[in-house]
Amino acid sequence: MNQVMLGIMIPFLGTAAGASCVLFMKNSMNALLEKVLLGFASGVMVAASIWSLLIPAIDMSEGYGKFAFVPAAVGFMIGILFLYGLDKVIPHLHLGVEKPEGMKSGLGRSAMLALAVTLHNIPEGMAVGVVFAGLLSDSQEITIAGAFALAIGIAIQNFPEGAIISMPMKSSGAGKKKAFTYGILSGIVEPIGAFLTILVTGAIEKALPFLLAFAAGAMMFVVVEELIPEASREGDSDGATLGFAAGFLIMMILDVALG
Repeated sequence: MNQVMLGIMIPFLGTAAGASCVLFMKNSMNALLEKVLLGFASGVMVAASIWSLLIPAIDMSEGYGKFAFVPAAVGFMIGILFLYGLDKVIPHLHLGVEKPEGMKSGLGRSAMLALAVTLHNIPEGMAVGVVFAGLLSDSQEITIAGAFALAIGIAIQNFPEGAIISMPMKSSGAGKKKAFTYGILSGIVEPIGAFLTILVTGAIEKALPFLLAFAAGAMMFVVVEELIPEASREGDSDGATLGFAAGFLIMMILDVALG
């Protein structure tokens, strides 16, 4: 159980380390660096969705025969729709955009920027939680090395995400301590989400393939609907593309080598 608690905390530590970059920041965040970091985060999430979530979900569904794709397909689509619903409800603001999304609220710009990253972190916490739940259920498709590979991969991806939320806040006038605090708070949802997911999955173990695919769908929604458009703002996407390739390769290598 100690290994599980360590595993679900690793991604949060990545966010906290990234957010701490603001404490050493002197000027505004470089636009190219921001694009590279967003692309990198996207690449990690796509690779994690495929190797750590969708492929194990399909492998667990061999009993369905020719319809082994059904749990993965259904779970994936429900995950997409779940994040779509949250995106329409939770008030949040994306970098470089003046008009907030979600329900109307009286929240300030900094709070809504933090909520945007928090929205990104929900499926990541769920992904880590459901993989460690599979480990606890003695699933043959999930190894402890594979579970930690996912946690470490998301932590690597969370480092730039933590920087992306805190450093632009500093650039827009927020104090370093405030920007760092918001960065930390945006990541705390991950261990909480992971823990709750483990509890739910333990109660409905047979639904594990659906839940793995659900987490994959939620993560892919974040990538396609938010991260890639943010990385491609102002037309120049070269940095984002190279960042995506690096993130995808690192996560793929981690999962295949350790899984």
